[in-house]
Amino acid sequence: MKTTAASFEEFSPAWSQKALAELRELVGFASISTAPAHTGAVRGCATWLARHLRGIGLDAVQVFETPRHPIVYAEKRVDPARPTLLIYGHYDVQPIEPAAAWTVPPFGARIRDDKLYGRGASDDKGQFFVHLKALELLLSQNGPLPLNVKILLEGEEEIGSPNLGEFIRRYRRLLRADWAVLSDTNLLSAQQPALTYGLRGSLAAELTVIGPRAELHSGVFGGAVLNPLQALSTLLAALHDATGRVAIPGFYDPVRAASAEERAYLRRYGPSEAQLLREAQVAQGWGEPGYTLYERTVLRPSLSITGLRGGYQGAGVQSIVPARASAKLSFRLAEGQDPHQVEEQLRRYLRRLTPPQVQATLRAQLHAPPYTVAPTLPVMQAAAQAYARGFGRAPVLQRSGGTIPVVSLFEQHLGIPTVLMGLGLPDDHKHGPDEFLFLPNFWRGIRTSLFFLRRLGQLTSPTPWLCSSSTATATRARATA
Repeated sequence: MKTTAASFEEFSPAWSQKALAELRELVGFASISTAPAHTGAVRGCATWLARHLRGIGLDAVQVFETPRHPIVYAEKRVDPARPTLLIYGHYDVQPIEPAAAWTVPPFGARIRDDKLYGRGASDDKGQFFVHLKALELLLSQNGPLPLNVKILLEGEEEIGSPNLGEFIRRYRRLLRADWAVLSDTNLLSAQQPALTYGLRGSLAAELTVIGPRAELHSGVFGGAVLNPLQALSTLLAALHDATGRVAIPGFYDPVRAASAEERAYLRRYGPSEAQLLREAQVAQGWGEPGYTLYERTVLRPSLSITGLRGGYQGAGVQSIVPARASAKLSFRLAEGQDPHQVEEQLRRYLRRLTPPQVQATLRAQLHAPPYTVAPTLPVMQAAAQAYARGFGRAPVLQRSGGTIPVVSLFEQHLGIPTVLMGLGLPDDHKHGPDEFLFLPNFWRGIRTSLFFLRRLGQLTSPTPWLCSSSTATATRARATA
């Protein structure tokens, strides 16, 4: 397909239909990284992506093996004197449970009311695919790309990226770039773009309480043996105080207080209390006093109990004292906190509280520090300008309460900042039933990526930048186009 700069605002019907069909095919892969039964689908998705990258004209396409799921790489080098952008995405998806709550097939990629439904449609297949389509359009022209481009597509993001760090360390020279871009965050609304400048960190862990060697009859031993489920419940209840603050000693000590200027900005441009309650489908909020609901989710740390297991789970009644019980814990960490330090604080607290009749063990599964990037960087300003061209409105700045471990890996091993150009919606049901991608923003996203790539090609020498997972304080001024 031949395109010109003038045609970027309107794609041809034939190309648009082809791009949409390809997106639906991509979403159709049940690439659930956490489930061994779906290993074949994950690999099939990686193979499909490698073939697609070759098909749109990228070079050096490789599928790298890891101990679990593959990493797909491609590049297009046009001139060593030009800057290089590393585009990251993840093609693995969350499990579909509760499966019965879906009203459409989770991997059917059905379209209804401008929405493409399917697990991974927004997180993250539809979002990273935007950049591949923009590259396809640019590569279809007679001239070279405006800059060098490298693609890194991961198959393990939803399980904590256990092999990505080693891959980046090993292939540091291959991945060398001036900046990275990642689309796995949200817009403020369908019409209002938002440029994310901060992410919370994360610590994921599983707490297990072990009691008797085997399950016991509750009629014989109930009241004489401490029930591991009861002991676990007591420990979990002690993790928060009555006001909703995390009760682990020292937990809040390193948290950097947000400035009055930043808090005022977030109140002005962030979602309202009513909007957040509506999206959560609850009548009342909860959590740390002294902060708005939005501030609690992006400026302050939190602890969520995300899963419980123990005892009899079937229908009816079984009279037992279970042998063990476990809980999954998810910490979201604020600027200044270190996930390894929080893990040690939690271990000390649990050792102090665990009764002698049971044994408690803690297994940490993910450590990711918080991340902040300055909106005044030229690459961030280029992203703001691209949003304004693609959406017709300048973006607002926002923090995200989520965690994306790869941005800290890029900072640590490649020394580059990551631009977080989200295209998802706050209510697109990521990780839940009936996840969808809002298709008008798929097309706007392609236009945004086109302008972003062309603008970056004009930044001939990257300016020293500021991004930090521990020390940076981002400028709070509104991004301008």
